[in-house]
Amino acid sequence: MFDENEWIDKIMEQPGAALIVKRVQSRLKKEQLARKQFYNQIGEDDKAEFVNGKIWMHSLVMKAHNDVTKALLILLNTYVEENNLGYVGVEKIMVSFTRNDYEPDVCFFGLEKAKHFKEDQLLFPVPDFIAEVLSKSSQAIINHDRITKFNDYEVHGVKEYWIIDPYDKVVEQYVLENGVYHLILKAAEGKVNSQVIAGFHIPILALFQPSVCRDVLKAIMNNTL
Repeated sequence: MFDENEWIDKIMEQPGAALIVKRVQSRLKKEQLARKQFYNQIGEDDKAEFVNGKIWMHSLVMKAHNDVTKALLILLNTYVEENNLGYVGVEKIMVSFTRNDYEPDVCFFGLEKAKHFKEDQLLFPVPDFIAEVLSKSSQAIINHDRITKFNDYEVHGVKEYWIIDPYDKVVEQYVLENGVYHLILKAAEGKVNSQVIAGFHIPILALFQPSVCRDVLKAIMNNTL
């Protein structure tokens, strides 16, 4: 958890607090110029993010990662469309936070946000729900999802955050309460019930076993979920 007041207190204890703030503002201004360049550089085929002043280019994903992302997308998108709940984005959709830009694996926007979307829209607001599927990669990439994104999503009010491990086949579900993420589920079996997407609840195995995914999809289509 990021404690904003703690960091502010540390700065305020310094005699040069005003100078520190001025330097931070100068760096942030330069960073925003780099951010604009980032928008101009990336293309539709690039999977890239702008995080804390740096460009993150994502590598190819393994089949396990793709299978889980695809399963969640199929189930969530079908459910949201069948119930007219909002809009679901996947991988290449770029969501813009105050400082950073991310391309979540799967995300959801409620109707209040989705009703303003346009066909030619390139940047999207902070989602109500985000799911990130972990990759078998370096510790830096793992920390990207578990620390950097976790803190940014928390601070900016993403109401629900799922971290899915496609290799150990575990789902972690975090829900925002009073501005802080609380882990309400970490499991490899049973059901995961969304706290943000009304009525969306699926067996965890549906994300990892195609046969279970198909059964749940049929239940969604038949309105028997």
